[in-house]
Amino acid sequence: MIKRSARVMAADPTPRQTEILEFIRQTLTDIGAPPTRDEISQAFGFRSLNAAEQHLQALQKKGLIELVGGTSRGIRLKDSVRELMLAAQDSGLPVIGKVAAGSPIFAQENVMATAAVDPATFKPHADYLLEVRGMSMRDAGILDGDWLAVHKQEQARSGQVVVARLGDEVTVKRLKLRGARAELIAENPEFPPIIVDLRREPFAIEGIAVGVLRSSI
Repeated sequence: MIKRSARVMAADPTPRQTEILEFIRQTLTDIGAPPTRDEISQAFGFRSLNAAEQHLQALQKKGLIELVGGTSRGIRLKDSVRELMLAAQDSGLPVIGKVAAGSPIFAQENVMATAAVDPATFKPHADYLLEVRGMSMRDAGILDGDWLAVHKQEQARSGQVVVARLGDEVTVKRLKLRGARAELIAENPEFPPIIVDLRREPFAIEGIAVGVLRSSI
């Protein structure tokens, strides 16, 4: 069963905001100063500095950072947030790659951030989070930009929502097993199923979906 929400931090930053908080913390560690708006925009592929500024303003409203005027690096992490994020490095969940919920796309398996989420929040426990791209799983409550909590395992039952690997690509779909054929079914009528011949095509289960962390912006 897919859980619709879980708390990431006390002030409920969205997945993107949590990534930006981690980027700020990592930049402070690496160079001893917070990033500029331009550096944030480049790191996250924003088309304008205004997008970075909007995220920073939202984080300030939630009490997670303080913005200091008159300087390009005027960003301060609140002490409580810094402590929580450092603790999350040991007890949280890594945010890994981007996974398609539409047509499959290549998943870059590198840790983008660490979310302060207890793995035991989910049953079975989550091993990592994947950022969803696309709307093919919309009717299962898995939306573009969400973080999908994944329990790592190589087997799955027919009917479960899985992270499946097709060659070097991964996708999120509902699994249907029919003899020597696997069907990866979208939860959106606009997307056709992906049919896999298990005798000829490379296919593997990376894990099963155990929860969703919702992005609100």
